[in-house]
Parts: sequence; C-alpha cells; structure tokens
Amino acid sequence: MSTETAAAAAQVAAPPAGWEEARSRVYAVGLAAALPAIDRPLADADGHTLAEPLTTRTDLPAFPTSSVDGWAVRGDGPWQVVGRVLAGQSSPPLTTDGTTAEIATGAMVPEGTTAVLRIEESTRTADGRVDGTPRPMPEWRQPGEEAYAGEELLPAGTPVDPALIGLAASCGHDTLRVRRQPRAALLVFGDELLTSGPPGAGRVRDALGPTVPAWLRRYGCQVRPADVVGPVADTLPAHVAALRGALADADLVCTTGGTMHGPVDHLHPALQALGAEYVVNTVAVRPGFPMLLARLVDGDGRVRFVAGLPGNPQSAVVALVSLVAPLLAGLAGRPMPVLPQATLAEPVPGRGDFTHLALVRLDRVASTAHPVRHVGSAMLRGLAGADGFAVIRPGTSGEAGDRVPVVPVPLLPGERAW
Repeated sequence: MSTETAAAAAQVAAPPAGWEEARSRVYAVGLAAALPAIDRPLADADGHTLAEPLTTRTDLPAFPTSSVDGWAVRGDGPWQVVGRVLAGQSSPPLTTDGTTAEIATGAMVPEGTTAVLRIEESTRTADGRVDGTPRPMPEWRQPGEEAYAGEELLPAGTPVDPALIGLAASCGHDTLRVRRQPRAALLVFGDELLTSGPPGAGRVRDALGPTVPAWLRRYGCQVRPADVVGPVADTLPAHVAALRGALADADLVCTTGGTMHGPVDHLHPALQALGAEYVVNTVAVRPGFPMLLARLVDGDGRVRFVAGLPGNPQSAVVALVSLVAPLLAGLAGRPMPVLPQATLAEPVPGRGDFTHLALVRLDRVASTAHPVRHVGSAMLRGLAGADGFAVIRPGTSGEAGDRVPVVPVPLLPGERAW
C-alpha cells in the first residue's frame, strides 16, 4: 500500500466530527488566528468588525442643545428679546431675568437659561416681548444624556453597520479600529465542469465558481476575480500548484470537490504534501458529509486555512454555513454566531446519527419554518427559494410545532437575519 493510499485509508477510518463540535472547533482556531487590527475611515468601515470597543470622545451631546424651536428664557415672562442662536452657533449667556433669545432645534442653549418655550406655544405682547408658559419638563438635551466621555458604547467584536458608523461619527470619530477583512480564494476542481453554456455530453456546468465567491463576500471576505481559479486539472501536481499559489496571498482558500478518496480526488494528498494539519476532516451532517478544514502555519507564524467543500452544490453551501461561517467569525474577532430559532410548520425527518440541515423558508411574521422542495445535494432550486437550514439534531426528527435552530444562508455584510 502506497503512502498516499495508507493516509487516505486512515482518514476514511477516522470517525466524523459532530456538527456542533466541528463548528466550535473551527471557531476556536479562527479566533486564535484573529486577523490584525487596522484603522479604516468611517466611509470604508462598513462590513468590518470592531477590533476595540467604541467609546465616546466627548459627552454626547457635548453641550446642552434645544430639542425644539422656540425661546431660551431666563426668569419669569414676558421676556425681552436680546438675541438669536442657531444650530452651529454659540451665544452670549442670558445674564438678566426677563430676557430671551430665539433658539433653533439643535442649537446650543445659552448659559443662564431657565426654560425653553416652544415657538408654537408663545405669543408676542404689544410692545414686542415674548409671552407664554414653558412646559414643566426641560425642552433641551443635557450633556452626557446619551453617553459620557470615555463610555464604552459597543464592545470589540461588533460588526460595523451603517447605524454603528453614524454613532461613531456623532461621537467624534473619523476612523474606526477594525479587523482586517479576510482575503479569500476559490479553487474549482473537476475536469467534468463547464464554465459557460448549457451542460451536456457528460459534462456539467460549474455552479460553485460564480456562487461561492459571492457568499464569501457576504461573510465579509475580499475576493478578487483573479482569486477564482478553475477548473483545476484532476492531477496531484496541478492541485498542489494551485493550492500553493492561492495560499501565497489568501487567508482562506476554499476548494470545491475532491474531498472524498476516489481515483481523481487529490485534495487530501495535496494537503499532506503542503504540510497542512486537519482541524476537522468530515462532519456528521447531511447533506454535505465530505467536508474539511485544514490549517497551515508558516515558519513566521502566519496561519492560513483551506476549506474543502463538496462538489455537489447544496452540500458545498452546507459546508460554508457549517465550517466557513464560524471560522470567519473567529478570524474577525466576532462572537460565535448564535443561531435564531423558528417553529417547524411541517415535519422534517432526521438522518440517524447525523445532523440534518434541512432547507426551509421562513415566515418572519409567524416565526415558522416551512420545508422546501428540490433539496437534493446536487440541486440549487430549493436553496434559491430558502432562507436557511433547520437544524435537526442526531437521533431525532423534527415534528410540526418543534422549536429548532435555523442556520441563515449568508447575508450581506452587517445584515441581520431576523
């Protein structure tokens, strides 16, 4: 028996990792290799992850601001008009009782103000003074009402979205300290694949070459057109060369196909030739069983990963949500993704000792999950109309009315599933 055959036999004999165990394991190795922190301008920070807590540079608001259009008054009325203050301006203090300054919403409240009278609740006397009764509650925002200087607003590991960017700007930040986004590449294996036109004559259209990079981008990865390579020839030297080339720049290389041990499945011996170590090799999940994640460490300590996705399209997406998603969360320094739950609207069969990830469409109003049709490993029709995968744990089946976790399909960076 050759060395390659013996290694392959040993891997086949190894029991697959449980689905939840595999996710925890890949998240841990990703977090241990979290990407370095960089500074990004606010306009370029969307989709990144905070590398340090977001704190305020000043009190928020930084000064007392009027919450209405009206009159900043001192003492009892009627009041003599002595000035006007607009947003973006400061005004002299009100030093004398019975005086007022017209004030706009958002303007700085003059020192000495005892109340703000709403414009619509004011009148003018015959001699031009302002009269009315201010409301008992102050009509201005106090410094520090939203946050005090130095207060932590959001922790490190928070995904950056438009709301966070706006908050950071209001706190006085011009840049954010974030994790560098992962650089990813895709190698498509399989001589049987066509990259254009309809399938036929024993050859099938490559559906994963266009698909996987788009989902990797939704997970926050940078993927350039040049980072998608394939089909790679079904030889061991071609696989080794393609992996070595992709790993030169990428933090994560995804491959499609070749995760089994057939006569043209060269991924395992290629990883062995490159000195990779398995983090997970096969996961007890259906569909998507022959998936893996391997790690390579350079002499300088640089860590890179290879995610072996099955060749069947739906199985490849199962591998993405099972292994790639938690790995990328760790690399970005984000918390382990917490899966939302939904109520099954219909029964979903179990898969014996395997976790079953069943494609479902979600009714977000009723918080129910509805199984979809056309869900074979090689099919994408069901996936195109689905919102995620209902998780049916090993040794169980899903009955109508059961609450089960749901793994969302990859969304736009920063987008929330529910």
